[in-house]
Amino acid sequence: MLSGFSAEILARVQFAFTVSFHIIFPAFSIGLASFLAVLNALWLRTGNPTYRALFDYWKKIFAVAFGMGVVSGIVMSYQFGTNWAVFSDRTGPVLGPLMAYEVLSAFFLEAGFLGIMLFGRERVGNGLHMFATAMVAFGTLMSATWILSVNSWMQTPAGYSINELGQFVPENWLEIVFNPSFPYRLLHMVLAAYLTTAFVVAGVGAWHLLKDRTDAAARKMFSMAMWMALLVTPLQIAAGDFHGINTLEHQPAKVMAMEGHYDSHPDGAPLILFGIPNPEEKRIDYAVEIPKLSSLILKHDLNAPLDGLDTIPDADEPPVAIVFFSFRVMVGIGFAMLAVGIWGGVQRYRKRLYDSPLLHRTAVLMGPAGFIAVLAGWITTEVGRQPFTVYGVMRTSESLSPIAAPAVAASLIAFIVVYFFVFGAGTFYIMRLMGKDVGAPKNLEDNGPTRTAGITPVQQVDRGNLAPGE
Repeated sequence: MLSGFSAEILARVQFAFTVSFHIIFPAFSIGLASFLAVLNALWLRTGNPTYRALFDYWKKIFAVAFGMGVVSGIVMSYQFGTNWAVFSDRTGPVLGPLMAYEVLSAFFLEAGFLGIMLFGRERVGNGLHMFATAMVAFGTLMSATWILSVNSWMQTPAGYSINELGQFVPENWLEIVFNPSFPYRLLHMVLAAYLTTAFVVAGVGAWHLLKDRTDAAARKMFSMAMWMALLVTPLQIAAGDFHGINTLEHQPAKVMAMEGHYDSHPDGAPLILFGIPNPEEKRIDYAVEIPKLSSLILKHDLNAPLDGLDTIPDADEPPVAIVFFSFRVMVGIGFAMLAVGIWGGVQRYRKRLYDSPLLHRTAVLMGPAGFIAVLAGWITTEVGRQPFTVYGVMRTSESLSPIAAPAVAASLIAFIVVYFFVFGAGTFYIMRLMGKDVGAPKNLEDNGPTRTAGITPVQQVDRGNLAPGE
């Protein structure tokens, strides 16, 4: 079935498959860890038992998603040695320490406090439990910081030299870590993670509101998610704009592919809303476009010139069709999120936030939208970097291990089978957890000992009626 593909193509497909499974779990756990910290802090501050009930509800989902993210991430690290050994050898002096810092300073922090967050409240007290919850949230953000620094360096390499063995060696760690695209990529990804979580929470809350509009926990989580959608989506759109301008400066071919600009436009470039890339004829067929708007967005000038792919050697062009469509999926979902956030704000102002079934059904449908947008953005970023692994310096074809195509094909098929079974079961379990009611908040004021199962309560006996010795 895969015999017609080269080892390079199969290795790229394998890494794309595994990273696509992996990225959705950290994107969810980053936002969910912060959400749990907020819920716990609100409960400690207000004493409202609904916040505690929501914390206990979502922490189970977080635990499963976190575990699935760890497992899927381990698989990717092995591929650096099996399929991309040349890449690992040449970039190891730079990327190896960064990935080690991620494990030592971030993952250990998450894993070390995770057990306390999940099971330790009754053992360590509310104060230390809150600290542990905050450390898990901080650890997820630190983990994202290091990983995005690694990826950003591959997109915009800086602070290195190349030794006599052809290896990238560090010259300035500050320039390596804080490379030109890192701040924009980090902000864009973290906001994407928060929005992904917000729309999952909104979808779950809306699902329960459709069953019972008086459900206090469903109201609370839906309200919090709608605030996040209303306030953060505009920030994400602005962050995406800044990120696009930075990408135009450092990776112009990627932006040309995103915009579908095969030709240069010396007097202002149009914004192509939709079309079908035609790589043979070097044009966008059936293009629907707005004149000069692309120049306004990218250079804030209607008449600013923009270069096209006609200025890039064919061997250095990214696959235009994939980048063109994935970028539009990401942007389209972003504006759909903004519309839902504004809709929720209007309904809140009208005091109908919990009495709008159409909004609730839309929120349920938008629940997985963040995952789709994250995947589309990741595809845009990674495919747009091609044909390089280290942009402009090291080609993908130079990064491959000396491995035969059948071996890569066999492992790819094995991954597909195992992933769909294992992660399909995990996702099904998460959906089951989300479908359960949060339940009525428990009486959290009674902190006395609970009776062990199987021991009956002591009967009250009037000892005055007992005979001596009884």
